[in-house]
Amino acid sequence: MRLALGLRPTQLPPDGCVATIGNFDGVHLGHRAVIERLAVQGQQQGLPVCVVLFEPQPREFFDPVNAPPRLMRLREKVDRLSELPVDYALILRFNRALASMPPDDFIQTILIEALGIRHLVIGDDFRFGRRREGDFNLLKQAGKRAGFEVADTPSVLIDGERISSTLIRKALLAGDLSRAARLLGKPYEVCGRVIHGQKRGRLMGFPTANLLMQRKNAPIRGVFAVTMRGLSELPLPGVANVGVRPTLAGDETVLLETHLLDFNGGLYGKRVEVEFHHKLREERRFSGIQELRTQIEKDITAARHYFAGLPNHPSPEP
Repeated sequence: MRLALGLRPTQLPPDGCVATIGNFDGVHLGHRAVIERLAVQGQQQGLPVCVVLFEPQPREFFDPVNAPPRLMRLREKVDRLSELPVDYALILRFNRALASMPPDDFIQTILIEALGIRHLVIGDDFRFGRRREGDFNLLKQAGKRAGFEVADTPSVLIDGERISSTLIRKALLAGDLSRAARLLGKPYEVCGRVIHGQKRGRLMGFPTANLLMQRKNAPIRGVFAVTMRGLSELPLPGVANVGVRPTLAGDETVLLETHLLDFNGGLYGKRVEVEFHHKLREERRFSGIQELRTQIEKDITAARHYFAGLPNHPSPEP
């Protein structure tokens, strides 16, 4: 998959493409269905598949305080898209100029001139351009004039509900990780590089691999049974805390801290993926270090019991 940052002609499809536009937050089963449908069109027309993304996401630009928490950072999103039949990912910087662009200019400049669009798959509620004046019907009309087709995205249902990023956020906030995994097509995960922390966990006897969440709001909070990929051939089981460490830290930096069960090895600088499988409890403040240490021991025991109850579980015997 080729990454295009802005409308540089050398990074864009030279002879046209089929495309879709959206946030693709989570790259869930609904998104995958859109891309697979688009790939069929690309094969029929002999054209590459292009996914158009905005960064930041529009709601983050217009209302950063109240924008919903991201399921994925841009790097994670690009990684997941690269696993699908996508030939180009065009990332457009969402700024004041793009937000105020008249819809007709958006269609002409980006879709027709830059991409040479031949087939566009889009949600029928998609709005774009100045004051969100552009809509699905405007795209259909423009397509008839310019010679490209416009189709709406198929609905993918689970348990009678349409899969969406909003539905996944609700499942994560409710601690229903099984439901989130069904909607995503895999367990919810956070990717990143292990950083140096304050090493307070190590001083208590529970060293952790620390990742910055790098989101304005985290879609998940609490203590979880997790597995980590990137350090060995098989996923390693552990206990993870996502939050602000109220007993120790006293700041508002959201951190993902993972204590791996029975693992000794180098961690710093490694790029890893943490998969969330089961919520153990909410994050809370403790009266002191000893009470916190006792709770961590209980969390480790609970995580071992959870993994031991799974077929082919990754957790070693205590």
